[in-house]
Amino acid sequence: MHMADALISPAVGGTMWLATAGLALYSAKKVTKVLDENKVPLMGVLGAFIFAAQMINFSIPGTGSSGHLGGAMILSILLGPHAAFLTIASVLTIQALFFADGGLLALGCNVFNLGFFPCFIAYPLIYKQIVGESPNQKRLLLGTILAAIVGLQLGAFGVVLETIYSGISDLPFTTFVLLMQPIHLAIGIVEGVVTTAVILFIWKERPEIIRKAAMSQPLGNMRIKPVLVGLLLVSLITAGGLSWFASADPDGLEWSIAKATGQQELSEPENDLYTILATIQKKVAFFPEYNFKAEENVATSVANSKGGESWPAVNSGTSVAGLVGAIMTLLLAGIIGKGLRLATKNN
Repeated sequence: MHMADALISPAVGGTMWLATAGLALYSAKKVTKVLDENKVPLMGVLGAFIFAAQMINFSIPGTGSSGHLGGAMILSILLGPHAAFLTIASVLTIQALFFADGGLLALGCNVFNLGFFPCFIAYPLIYKQIVGESPNQKRLLLGTILAAIVGLQLGAFGVVLETIYSGISDLPFTTFVLLMQPIHLAIGIVEGVVTTAVILFIWKERPEIIRKAAMSQPLGNMRIKPVLVGLLLVSLITAGGLSWFASADPDGLEWSIAKATGQQELSEPENDLYTILATIQKKVAFFPEYNFKAEENVATSVANSKGGESWPAVNSGTSVAGLVGAIMTLLLAGIIGKGLRLATKNN
């Protein structure tokens, strides 16, 4: 559900950039109250985990579409909403800048859709209301699945509204929304199941992480090294190898656009701003589409000549891109956490 710049007008893109920046500043101020020496590395490792998990698109049977984990609900439950928002923003920023996944003008929209709705709407109003102050396995399962579905539904509707209000595409509101919401309901159910599996694993290993995040408390002297090591290993394995098994089907947004217009991608307006941003992204993105630059067009040509992409798509470029991206996200989220931690100490 990473929006491209072709869907967004400068006015909408700029407005969402401002809204997202405001949320980031608000989150940074709030998160300093719960940051400690344990939560900072947890932010980094979870950021790497979400980056890697988002590389794996799963097919939605009978649709020809696919989806991927959003991840903000996992982050909210384990970090609290404010640290979660900063972490998902780190993931999406790395993806847009260095992997050309989502547009630069649309980055504010993407962070808002994938971050704000799960962290600040679904988490407090759905998850926490169901799970309450005395979590158990049954409540965690129900609360996590419902919150993940609601968060993704709201994010999908946000995409529709931002696209329609931009007014630069011919996507009709009714058709677009009737395609976007059902396909993202299916994706949301899968995300809910995956999110629940991760949360129940952490609940079994270190339930205090979930309790303290819910109560906006620092982790203190809790021993979380085994959790950090386990999550990091899973992240590296996923990014370096399991990413080969991602579905080649278009994601829910691309599928909806194709169904509504007959085109999977829309052309960007002939405007200097779009040209400048596209040029910047092309220069900065050293792993476009999660592959080596030199191999991107070659891989596409080979796939086309064979009538489609092979599966699993064994590709060293994808592996290297995944590993580099996971490490970069770990560092960025960790640096943000460490910087806020140092700022708190100095004040």
